[in-house]
Amino acid sequence: MLRRLHHTQPDSFAFTPMNQKWAAGQITKYPEGRQASAVIPLLWRAQEQEGWISKPALEVVADMLGMAYIRVLEVATFYFMFQLKPIGSVAHIQVCGTTSCMICGAEDLIGVCKDKIAKNAHAISADGKFSWEEVECLGACANAPMVQIGKDFYEDLTTERFAEIIEEFAAGNVPTPGPQNGRFAAEPLGGATSLTEWEKNREDYNGSVARAVELGDTVKRIQGDEVPILTPWVSDGTKPKKPVAKKAAKTAVGSAGKKAAVVAAQSKAKPKPTKAGAPNIAAKAAPASVSAEKKPRTMTAARKSGADDLKLISGVGPKLEAVLNELGFYHFDQIAKWTEAEVSWVDARLKFKGRIERDGWIDQATTLAAGGGTALSKKASK
Repeated sequence: MLRRLHHTQPDSFAFTPMNQKWAAGQITKYPEGRQASAVIPLLWRAQEQEGWISKPALEVVADMLGMAYIRVLEVATFYFMFQLKPIGSVAHIQVCGTTSCMICGAEDLIGVCKDKIAKNAHAISADGKFSWEEVECLGACANAPMVQIGKDFYEDLTTERFAEIIEEFAAGNVPTPGPQNGRFAAEPLGGATSLTEWEKNREDYNGSVARAVELGDTVKRIQGDEVPILTPWVSDGTKPKKPVAKKAAKTAVGSAGKKAAVVAAQSKAKPKPTKAGAPNIAAKAAPASVSAEKKPRTMTAARKSGADDLKLISGVGPKLEAVLNELGFYHFDQIAKWTEAEVSWVDARLKFKGRIERDGWIDQATTLAAGGGTALSKKASK
């Protein structure tokens, strides 16, 4: 299936302050120079905030991680978990259509979607509240047929119950996720036949459903300042009977909180060096280490002999050539002389970050300045 960015895009995207802080924390999980490993969590949080991945959101994530935009686009288009077009304002419904669910009535559930939402997948309902699509196996075969709505599974569905769930969402309510026929998790329909003592003392819901109930809204857009989704476990390993709300912020300041404070103080006193060309994404206010940048010598215009065709450098197209000219670079020998600090300065001002090192601009420019040819220049001469 061909996946492309939506034809209509918003003018901009920005993480909420709390989501920005969360994203910066995710990036610190990875070693210096490996920040790109955080691309999936950051894209997912952008989608949780907005409902879908827009081009501006993709570019913001790429800039935070020092990645070329095309690399982030490759991730977003490869994984079907990322929505590349607007979805319903209330809920996007994913109907599992693989073998077990198909045998148990997935096509009937799709019929409900066509009747109550829109005739075609990915189309938004007339009231703007819902959208739907058919997806591959979601791993709940024992509870077929099922759908995923927001973050949670609604299992053991009938067409009647599924229609009711959509109506409940439309009315502003949030139906409890999980099996809809009364059974607990994936137990036999007749009830447990083993571990019956455990069954007597079990919680009202299984783990994932319990967390959804604690959150209070399975399809909620995540702004980052919500009450913690996961109920904290106390020191003896048991779980509090009542969900911990705002008090969780205080209880969290234990040994882990002190450790975080020490780490924060150390990082403030002695900042980690950043790789040339990569922004210091751990700090929101400082995009890159200023000391690591040095402005190269620039020119106000090309020499009398005329500007070099910078497009002969692999990775430089008409758009980038125009940007380089605006910055004061017209000739191969200018680029060939860039130092590491100067590369960092130029890279911070390009809209396609990371290409200088990745595509080897300096080596190519050195060859071209000496009168030699590169693979691209030889191809162009033919």
